[in-house]
Amino acid sequence: MTLWRRILVEKRVAIIPLALALAANIAAYSLWVYPLGVKSAGAADRAVAAARSVKAAEQELASARALVAGKSRAEQELSTFFGKVLPADLPSARRLTFATLPNLAHKTNVKFLDRRVDNELPTTERDKTARLGVLRVHTQFQGDYESLRRFIYQLESDPAFVIIDDVQLAQSDPTKPLTLQLQLSTYYRLGSNGN
Repeated sequence: MTLWRRILVEKRVAIIPLALALAANIAAYSLWVYPLGVKSAGAADRAVAAARSVKAAEQELASARALVAGKSRAEQELSTFFGKVLPADLPSARRLTFATLPNLAHKTNVKFLDRRVDNELPTTERDKTARLGVLRVHTQFQGDYESLRRFIYQLESDPAFVIIDDVQLAQSDPTKPLTLQLQLSTYYRLGSNGN
């Protein structure tokens, strides 16, 4: 008889209950403990995924609220721009440029030489549904460099809504003052029929 067989025969009273207990432990682990562990790990993963989803949803909600607040602020600023800054009609736009330019020239010691106005009237059907008209003003001034620079600064910082589209500075003779040509534009609200 071999050694292992002899041990099994002589100690079978102790080995058989141990083998049965080992088999019962293996069966209990494979039938109850392992499935519960997998289920528990799955629940933990689902909880982490749910926490991530909640965080993402909260960020989306905050983003949506910021978008709504930004949109309402933009609408309010646009309403203020249309109501208070933009000239109400073409005559208001003309008065704005006709009064502002000579006054600023006088304040900054610049000589006002010439002004030419082009009013762009709506021509196409799309233009006729537009809400804004454009008044373009071509002007000419004379003065020394510092005065012209102050004039441009004053024009840009003036509350009147005037846009500088083009600037040309020239001096035909070194003994004469500089000549400044500006192309300006201002926008004004159009009536319901496009004029």
